[in-house]
Amino acid sequence: MLERQKKQKSYTPKEALIKAAAYCAYQDRTQQEVRDKLYSYGLEPDDVEELIVRLSQEKLIDEERYAQSYVRGKYGLKKWGRRKIMQGLKSKGISDYCIKQGMKEIDPEAYEQNLLQLLEKKDASEKEKNPFLRRQKLSYYLMSKGYENDLIQDALKGLES
Repeated sequence: MLERQKKQKSYTPKEALIKAAAYCAYQDRTQQEVRDKLYSYGLEPDDVEELIVRLSQEKLIDEERYAQSYVRGKYGLKKWGRRKIMQGLKSKGISDYCIKQGMKEIDPEAYEQNLLQLLEKKDASEKEKNPFLRRQKLSYYLMSKGYENDLIQDALKGLES
């Protein structure tokens, strides 16, 4: 137990600001991620909140920017659907306004292309022969990726014709 306490170094607010600025500069962070990091530095709640405000004023923490880059990454690279992206942002404590701004990053045409590409890829690898079960498995897969049910049903109809 003593070993763990030794490793936990506490910082002055000034030192913590420098470390937190570097932490934020490396990649976009949410206020909550930075808050957790500052508490891990052994700071008092008043100091933590003061540093959060300062980092926000200096645009090192910008939740709207965070939401936009999160959406671009999850929908562009991982091909997630809107529902899963919104759920992810909410779980990180992002405000509804910032989520709405972030969701504007989604190009509706590219979004549907992602859905169709995922469907075609999964359809090619799906071994189920029964048409009903096959359709159900494809539908569940796309739902797990966060796509809306109406879009999934339209895409499945397009696949069958």
